[in-house]
Amino acid sequence: MNALDRNRYTDAWRELGTGVPRPRGILVISAHWYVNLSAVTAMDRPKTIHDFYGFPDELFSVQYPAPGDLALAEEVAEIAKPTWVGLDHDSWGLDHGTWSVLVHAFPDADIPVVQLSINALEPFEYHLGLGAQLAPLRQRGVLVIASGNVVHNLRRVDWGQPDGGFGWAHRFDDAARRCMTSSPQDLADLRGHGDFSAAVPTPDHFIPLLYIAGLASAASSTADVLVDGYTYGSLSMTSYTIGTNWPEEEHSRVAAAALPGPDLVPPDDTNT
Repeated sequence: MNALDRNRYTDAWRELGTGVPRPRGILVISAHWYVNLSAVTAMDRPKTIHDFYGFPDELFSVQYPAPGDLALAEEVAEIAKPTWVGLDHDSWGLDHGTWSVLVHAFPDADIPVVQLSINALEPFEYHLGLGAQLAPLRQRGVLVIASGNVVHNLRRVDWGQPDGGFGWAHRFDDAARRCMTSSPQDLADLRGHGDFSAAVPTPDHFIPLLYIAGLASAASSTADVLVDGYTYGSLSMTSYTIGTNWPEEEHSRVAAAALPGPDLVPPDDTNT
């Protein structure tokens, strides 16, 4: 429900959106476009996708009418070569991993947004490498946001822990933090962590963080913790930025790569 709520997470996203240098475009890698190929949205007006069920009508009424940008989509496809990225002219749009953050960070919806799919057929190394390939976009005024959760296990949600996390969630999240803040190029090695299967029962929500790790590695940099925390026991809210140092007082679970300069960056996904 973060898209509708006002809380410490949405306040952080709003603050980041007002502080980041205005980008010429935004590229989002969302956990919710998890398909069997790599593609980027290339339509003039991407639709707002409500890819969930069982939530209040108010959530289904949210629209984020940001323009698309064919030229930026083509730029993404070109910069990714030799990795093939197709242009999606009509099948997808902006899913809730994207708009639930952007409605707070950039509420006017006046900055072009394109979304990159997660190729479900490829290993972690592919996504880490593709993230590194996308790094020049940051020098060209494009804000790159990766939207997912470091820990995301809906089957083990505990409604009695609205602000808490299980021990295994803490351990895995801490391991990811150590990696992102010291050696992001090694993030894929967390597959061998003892709590990986509990923290990452499916890879879709973890993979966006690999793109941030790849961007950091390409910049010979590490990531900074923007905000952190847990919810319902089995969801991590930790967010990372590149090239910024933000106070660790607020909490969220998004990963975003900032523009070069005095930058900040909106976090990742959503617990609608």
